Parts: sequence; C-alpha cells; structure tokens
Amino acid sequence: MKPIIIIGTGLAGYGIAKELRKNGYGDAMVLVTRDDGRFYSKPMLSGALFKGKSADDLASASVEKMATDLNASIMPHCIVDSINPEEHILTINGESYPYSKLILAVGASPIKLPLKGDGASDVLMVNNLIDYTHFRKRLSKSKRVGIIGPGLIGSEFANDLLESGYHVELIGPDKWPISTLLPEKAGRAVQKSLSDAGAVWHLETFNGEIEKQESGYRTELENGKIVEVDLFLSAVGVRPEVGLARDSGLEVNRGIVTNDHLLTSSPDIYALGDCAEVAGRNLPYISPLMISARALGMTLTGTPTPVIYPHMPVTIKTTLHPIVTLPPAPGTTGEWQVEGDDSGIVGRFFNSENKLGGFCLTGNQISQKESIMKEMAPL
Repeated sequence: MKPIIIIGTGLAGYGIAKELRKNGYGDAMVLVTRDDGRFYSKPMLSGALFKGKSADDLASASVEKMATDLNASIMPHCIVDSINPEEHILTINGESYPYSKLILAVGASPIKLPLKGDGASDVLMVNNLIDYTHFRKRLSKSKRVGIIGPGLIGSEFANDLLESGYHVELIGPDKWPISTLLPEKAGRAVQKSLSDAGAVWHLETFNGEIEKQESGYRTELENGKIVEVDLFLSAVGVRPEVGLARDSGLEVNRGIVTNDHLLTSSPDIYALGDCAEVAGRNLPYISPLMISARALGMTLTGTPTPVIYPHMPVTIKTTLHPIVTLPPAPGTTGEWQVEGDDSGIVGRFFNSENKLGGFCLTGNQISQKESIMKEMAPL
C-alpha cells in the first residue's frame, strides 16, 4: 500500500496529519521537511522575545515525539527534488518515493528585497526556528533595530522589541502602518501607541544601500534622512511557496491553485495552508489553515468535504495597541466609516450594497468583537 506523503511539517502539515489519524486513517503516512521537524507555531515568532522564549522554548515537541504521536515516518532535513504526478512518485536526493495521495503544505517564504550595499547580506529575516535563533544571538549584542516593512509582521516585531527595551526604527513606503488591513485612522492610532513607546517611523520612503559601519549599519532613505542601527530586520511580507508545484506542472497563481476540496490541477495532489490558493483565495492565517485541515481530513477518509470559510477576524499581536480586523475581500467596492480616537478605533466597511463587509477594532475597543461580528452580512 503506497503511503500518503505530506510535504511540510508546519502547522498545516502536522495539522492535516493529526486530522487524518483522528478520522481513522490507519495506513502508512510519511512527512518530509526541509527543517528539523520540531513542532511549533510560526506566528509565535514575532511575539516571543518579550515573553523570554527561546527557539527551544517555542518548540513544544521533538521530531521523534511527533513521529510517535502520529505513528508516521518523518524525514527531516530533506528537500524534494521533483514530483512525477503521472507516476505518483516523489524524488528526494535522487531516490524515488511512491505515494497514494500527496499533500503540499510547504508554506510561504519571506519576500527577499533586492538590497544593495556591503551590509545587505547581513539583513535578517525571521521565518522559522533557525532564523529566530540567529536573530536572538544578534540581538544579544544590539540595542538599535531597524525594521524594513511597517506591515503586520514588521509591526508585531516592533511591538515585541519595544516592550523588550530596544530602540526601533521602521521603514517603508506605506502611508500608515498595516495599511493593507487597516483604514488610515486605525493605522495612525497604532503608529501613535508604538511611537509613545519609542518607535521612530519613516513612512512614505524607503531605504537605500545598507552600509556597514565600525559599529552597526547605516542607510540613507529616499527622503534624505539617515538611519543608523545595530541590525536590520526585513519584514516586508511572504510569498506562497509555489516553485515545486509549478515545476511539476501543477497550476499556480499567487498560490498553488486548488478547488474547494483542496485538490490541485493534478489528481491525488492536494495543497493547504499558506502555500494554497483555495477557490481563488490565498489566506495566510491560522483560522483558514485549521478549517482546511479539518475539511481535507474528512475528504481523504471517505467523506468529501468542501472548505467553507466563515468570517475570520485576524488578531494582530501589537499588545501596545491591540488589533482585531476583518478586512473586506480584495476588490470589494465600498468605504470605511471610522470613529474613535488614539485610545481605540471602531471601523466599519460598508460595501456597495450598504452591508457590513468588514471591520477593524483597535486599542480599548477590541472587546466589541463579538457584537460587531453579529452585524456582519452572512457569507
């Protein structure tokens, strides 16, 4: 009997493996991962510093424990060379591995900016436990941190660093923080709270070359200002990992294209999590990932189950100014109606039919989440 093979051991990979076992799948299962296979939650990386969490603290189970708990074979430190969808074969380090079903849970990788200068190669990105370990090591000799990218991840890291006593400067072309998810007044409230904690914002501009100095790094911004810090962190967002799928002939767009049952363009190959574009939507958040894992677990154990997303607000871990937001679907026409002040914002997005199609709550207004959810137009 050929096994089910899962590529990836993040929350998506381990999540679907757990669902399969929970639903009674008793045959062989193999998980392949490029890292060490420890179980951890990637969203915790941007809030672990103030909590005093090391990479080892964040890892709640070893690869050996995961293999035992799942009754599965796990292959750490392995990179899949290719997929042969017609023959149902993976190639790893030149060896062939047949599969009955293949699940792509390969996640997303940080967007790598084309930075220049003799310090460009020293700019950090944090996307896994190894990255986080290196980040913590560099921080032990640093007091000033420059963050390239004032979006969700950049703002979360800034919040964590500020609460941990570091000086933080944020750089980006955005007009206000987290501008893809928040209306301006809400973003400005976040900006003020982090500024009050010591953050320096360089918005509507971008950095030039990253230059090494005798102590730390220097960059001249497009607006002529100089930023000098001990290290730079790039946090400009992530892109779904689609390379393996594309090279194997699967349909890809922003993510690996699937239908509402998570089936790709090739029979017996499925995708879920940050790498997947499910019925036209790529949603790199925990709630859609877990909903997808539950649905696919049912489908692959005999009960075909489509992915049906409810309204899924996003909680952003800027504890200096908390945020809960449910942005309107991309391309939705309408307008924001925003009230409140720097202590807390309530924003409602009304679509062209004058129905509530999104919201944001910040600061002291986040307790309104349950009541405003009841106002949302049904999906």
